[in-house]
Amino acid sequence: MSMTQQIRYLDSAEVEQLATMSEVLVRINRCAVVVKGGRRFSFSALSVSGNREGVVGIGYGKGRQVPGAIEKAARDSRKHLMRVPVTEGGSIPHEVEAKFGASRVRLVPAAPGTGIIAGAAVRAVCEMAGIKNILTKNYGSTNQVNVVKAALLALAQLRTQKEVAELRGVEI
Repeated sequence: MSMTQQIRYLDSAEVEQLATMSEVLVRINRCAVVVKGGRRFSFSALSVSGNREGVVGIGYGKGRQVPGAIEKAARDSRKHLMRVPVTEGGSIPHEVEAKFGASRVRLVPAAPGTGIIAGAAVRAVCEMAGIKNILTKNYGSTNQVNVVKAALLALAQLRTQKEVAELRGVEI
């Protein structure tokens, strides 16, 4: 399954209405290719952006220098924003699990005061989404790129009680 089939991104009109967007850099990766004169390095950066109020996105950028890769990643993360339902207690509506590549991420709602119990990659996604209380667990590969994408897929599966009631045709 590809990521684009499951995630509904915000369009440019919705993005312009958002006030404060902040970014956090999750990972910088250095890659080398051996050429006649030695090694040629290139860099890739993984960035997560959000408004800390239910909107989050990830971006991946590559470049010959680190600043260029970071800039591209930040621009890409602002293009791929999505809404996340957050409860009044600052948690998620229900438990959810998603897989991307060999990485599996489980997100479990937590009581107020718990905080974000997560690894660095999932923590960045949760903080940018505005989630304050959550328990998470990584299974399988801990490659940060795949873990972040799995976390975003998991957040895309979340439904509020109101949405579920509408889908089922039931009144709460």
